[in-house]
Amino acid sequence: MLTLTSLGGAGTVTGSKHLLTHGDTRLLVDCGLFQGLKNLRELNWQRLPVNAGDIDAVVLTHAHLDHCGYLPRLMLDGFSGRIHSTPATRDVAELILRDSAFLQEKDAELANRKGFSKHKPALPLYCVADAERTLKLFKPAPLHQEVELPGGARLLLRRAGHILGAATAQIDIGGRRVVFSGDLGRYDDPVMLDPEDVPEADYVVIESTYGNRHHDPADPLDALEEVIKRTAQRGGTVVIPAFAVGRAQSLIHSLWQLRRSGRLHNLPVYLDSPMATSASELLHRYPKDHRLSAPEYESACDSVTYVRDVEESKALSANRYPKVIISASGMATGGRVLHHIAAFAPDHRNTLLFSGYQAAGTRGRKLLEGARETKVYGQWLPVNAEIAELPMMSAHADSDELMRWLSGFRRAPRKVFIVHGEADASEALRERIQRELGWSACVPLQNQAFEL
Repeated sequence: MLTLTSLGGAGTVTGSKHLLTHGDTRLLVDCGLFQGLKNLRELNWQRLPVNAGDIDAVVLTHAHLDHCGYLPRLMLDGFSGRIHSTPATRDVAELILRDSAFLQEKDAELANRKGFSKHKPALPLYCVADAERTLKLFKPAPLHQEVELPGGARLLLRRAGHILGAATAQIDIGGRRVVFSGDLGRYDDPVMLDPEDVPEADYVVIESTYGNRHHDPADPLDALEEVIKRTAQRGGTVVIPAFAVGRAQSLIHSLWQLRRSGRLHNLPVYLDSPMATSASELLHRYPKDHRLSAPEYESACDSVTYVRDVEESKALSANRYPKVIISASGMATGGRVLHHIAAFAPDHRNTLLFSGYQAAGTRGRKLLEGARETKVYGQWLPVNAEIAELPMMSAHADSDELMRWLSGFRRAPRKVFIVHGEADASEALRERIQRELGWSACVPLQNQAFEL
């Protein structure tokens, strides 16, 4: 018997973990951290309903934290199998996991020093040494080449767009073919390649982050320029919380285009994220995984000032001249961007600009929903800065693009499972799939098992 169980990413856009079980074989597709709402974050500290040591292998669709960030904890709980991903995803995961572990160690240390945690002592979910041990478990799987998984299963990865290395995962197991979308990117994106069609599957597991939305067709360069110009005219700074992998590089490219065409003039742009700096360097290592030519990405990367150390970052927060600061994390849940929010949010001249999805319960989501104060490192701060959003710059496929990818299947699957979305988004996509394609579709609950 073959079963599918979503251990995360069901009813939420975080914590993606999808378990395939066939006899004694257990394969986990993605292994992400829960983020946002406290009741979700607390799940990171609970053991999975399956023994980690019984999981034979992990297939990683891409290396964003909500898809890979739980891997070191899985290893600590007993997992010792292989982690299969594209080579680029493995290299991005190295940046993500080391950074996640480092930030958790620092946050725990700060909480203990300042006493704002109820836990005595506050502990990290995992540490840098755990991340390093986890990286030794990776086994790169090239795109478009079948590789063998435990239990006689077979894996085939295809491009998903979204970020460097992202892939859809086709798994043949127990006489069934199950395809996982991972996170799908945009079609005709200026940086990333289009998601590739998948010809057939018995079952499809698809994300639904934007399952109920259409991206604004407005030119993102025009919208970005407008926000920056009106902020600069007030004498303010634009702080952009950005995912270090994918979003930061797209923003750098967009800002370079504005500068090249004379629309940004001499306003300085700073990238204050060591991980984003390293991720930008991966564009050089994987030139076939994106659209940019070498001269184009080299010129774009050279157009920003890189902030390397903590002292430079502190000086940047103290600098009150107009500028643009790109800093992680994308949902303003941690990292150096918190110091910039603390420095710039109280002043009405400044702008906090969000350009990616903000999960429920995150600081970014609360600010977009109108919060006029925010808690940073145990202290409440007023938010007088302008709060702006550029949803058309999202790296996630919208509802039409999700349907476009599904339309690439040559025959109807037996069922489509809709995951990685908030309830209203997943339900809207389910209704659209059934109405427009006539396919059977459902929205799994967390830990709900389906016999395939």
